[in-house]
Amino acid sequence: MFKGIHILPTETKINFVKLRFMTYLISSVLVFGSLATYFIKDLNYGIDFRGGIMMEIRTPAPADLSNMRHQLSNLDLGDVALQEYGSPQDILIRLEQQKGGEKSQMVAVQLIKDTLGSEIEYRRVESVGPKVGKELVSNSIQAILWALVAMLIYIWFRFEWQFGLCAIVALAHDALTILGLYAVFDLEFNLTAIVGILITIGYSINDTVVIYDRIRENLRKYKKKPVLEIINKSINETLTRTILTSSSTLLALFSLYFFGGEVIANYSLPILVGVAVGTYSSIFLAAPLLLSFKLKVRKDIDPDMPDFNKIGAEKAAKS
Repeated sequence: MFKGIHILPTETKINFVKLRFMTYLISSVLVFGSLATYFIKDLNYGIDFRGGIMMEIRTPAPADLSNMRHQLSNLDLGDVALQEYGSPQDILIRLEQQKGGEKSQMVAVQLIKDTLGSEIEYRRVESVGPKVGKELVSNSIQAILWALVAMLIYIWFRFEWQFGLCAIVALAHDALTILGLYAVFDLEFNLTAIVGILITIGYSINDTVVIYDRIRENLRKYKKKPVLEIINKSINETLTRTILTSSSTLLALFSLYFFGGEVIANYSLPILVGVAVGTYSSIFLAAPLLLSFKLKVRKDIDPDMPDFNKIGAEKAAKS
């Protein structure tokens, strides 16, 4: 009979709760370090947020990026960034916002087309103004905040207020850590970064709910066990599932990062880091934090539910 995959012993008893103060310290360093870097350096906002021109082109043969970069840098258009995406023939050109309004943007686009020649296929040309960029920043922040509020309400109603509050603390930790990744390594912060943060939050809350569901179940089953032991037991019981889910997801993301090209790599990196951080926070933050909010063993249980402590004691006496 198939019994499922167990990469860890059935009776794993790792004392995660005992490590909580060390992990709290690590998480505090991550969060406050991310915030400090953000306020000191700010983010390297992409064209989506600060405005500019983005062009997707296809060359008839593999592109000579160094030559193209040299040609465009002599046009006096400010910062021009070129990168491959998908194949050596597909190039993404990013150009900073030009002074003089929409007319100046069109002049800059035409100047680039004249410089690169008529053999180039221009697949997409977009211009984003600074006003639109500011609106995108505001809307992105609201999207993240509303996502956190919706999850707080969901966890609150499904479990108890302690679970909801601890879950939001863990999710905020994940979001700020991804923000710190962009600030520390000066990565371009654009709309894909917002998608990465939202995906991280969604993945992390799913992992957290699985652990919380087992904690709630064990709180009802073991009425006489200390809450600390119940939390540890619940984390250990779901650990194999957590490791298998995270490792399979990370394996796919590593493949995208190393073999998917530069554009896909930039998209998959924050999600890759987010999945790792979300797994960590579900185990070491979201569950142990419940001890700080006076979580108690549930007394309002089904009277027909067996007392597992009593059953265990009777089995031990018989043996």
